[in-house]
Amino acid sequence: MGGSIEKPLLDIAGKSMLQRTIEAVRLSTTIDRIVVASSPNTPGTTIEAKKLGVENIVTPGAGFEEDMRFAIRQLSLSDVLIISSDLPFVTSGVIEQAVKEYRASGKPALAVMAQAELYERLGSSPEYVFRIHGQNLVPVGINIIDGRRIDEGALDQVELVIDSGDVVLNVNTMNELASARKKLGDVGKV
Repeated sequence: MGGSIEKPLLDIAGKSMLQRTIEAVRLSTTIDRIVVASSPNTPGTTIEAKKLGVENIVTPGAGFEEDMRFAIRQLSLSDVLIISSDLPFVTSGVIEQAVKEYRASGKPALAVMAQAELYERLGSSPEYVFRIHGQNLVPVGINIIDGRRIDEGALDQVELVIDSGDVVLNVNTMNELASARKKLGDVGKV
C-alpha cells in the first residue's frame, strides 16, 4: 500500500491485521496447524508471527502464487487453507463453512467468492471479477487446496459464495483501511 508499515502489520483498533486473521483461524475447530508465509520483503511479518506464537516460513518473495506453492511444497502440506492477512473481519464461522463445503465437494480446491455487487455497495472496486455459473463473482482471499496436487496447474474447484460485507472487506487501499478502522470506531489513525 506504499506505506512504511508492512500491510499485515497495519493496526486496526489495537490489533494488526495479521493478529486478527490468526485469531479467527485459531477459533476454528477444523484447523490443526497455522503457518504464516512471509518473504524477505516482509521481515516485520516474520517477527510478528513469532511473537504471536505461530509457525513461519520465509518464501522467496516471487509473488503470491509462487510463494504459496513454495510453502506447500517445502512443508509437504495436504489440505491447506490459504487466507490473506488483509481480511481483518474474517471469522472462524466462514472458515468452518469453507472447510465443510470443501470436504463435501470432493473437489481438490475451493474458492470463497462474493458477488461483485456486494463490493460495489461497499464502495470498493475489485481487481478481479469472474463470470461463474451466471454470476459476477470476486475472489475473497480464502481458498482451500489439496496440496498434494499443487503442481497440476488449474484444479477443478467448488465456489462458496458468501454475502457478508464484513468478511469481504479486503484492505488494499487507504480508503479500505479507513473503512475497516471506522467500522471498529478506530478513527484518526494514518
